[in-house]
Amino acid sequence: MAYLKIQSGSEPSYCGGFLIRPDAVLSAAHCVDKKGRAVRVTVILGAHNVNSRERSQQKIRVRQWVIHPKYSHKDLKYDIVLLKLKPRARINENVQFISIPRRNEHVTEGALCTVSGWGWTSDRGNKTNVMREVKLKVQEEKICQQLFRNYQRWSMICVGDENSKKATSHGDSGGPLVCNKKAHGIVSHAREHNIFPEVFTRISHFEPWIREQLKRFSLQDIPCFPLSE
Repeated sequence: MAYLKIQSGSEPSYCGGFLIRPDAVLSAAHCVDKKGRAVRVTVILGAHNVNSRERSQQKIRVRQWVIHPKYSHKDLKYDIVLLKLKPRARINENVQFISIPRRNEHVTEGALCTVSGWGWTSDRGNKTNVMREVKLKVQEEKICQQLFRNYQRWSMICVGDENSKKATSHGDSGGPLVCNKKAHGIVSHAREHNIFPEVFTRISHFEPWIREQLKRFSLQDIPCFPLSE
């Protein structure tokens, strides 16, 4: 898990994210999209309590990120961003990366998955300092199609049901939906005042785009030498 501190203007905002390679964190595009304002992002890895200076934590200032070119701020389609870490994260017992699914891998309806984050713990805006985890069930697509006008089956996942009485909230955006030890979704959006169901970005749809960006990240790290005469 990654904790993102996003500075834009006087009040910082916070999101989740997750490490998929020592130099790359995935999150939701709307976390860093601040309508043309200057944005500073710091990623904290290996944290349990984000308000204390734990020895396990690694803080990395992010200087570069790539938002999907089709991302729409209005209806949160293609809500995905890849952040480049430099220096790279040190992989150890507290900081690990998580696998992502291939293009043709789909999480099935009824699957029980977990979501972690440091978001609100009540609708009054109580923010948690320690990471919390919740189990959520993948729902039938038609539930979200009826409730969300802009729901896209191929790029989104419908998650969460009333029976569990638990959900993600403000501050959890960008965190991973983990099913069978792979990150299949990214916390994206829900309806105002309704916590069920929620829409997650479907990672498998974006796998080719993610691989392409990771390749570019690697190429940027190759030093350039002047040609000899």
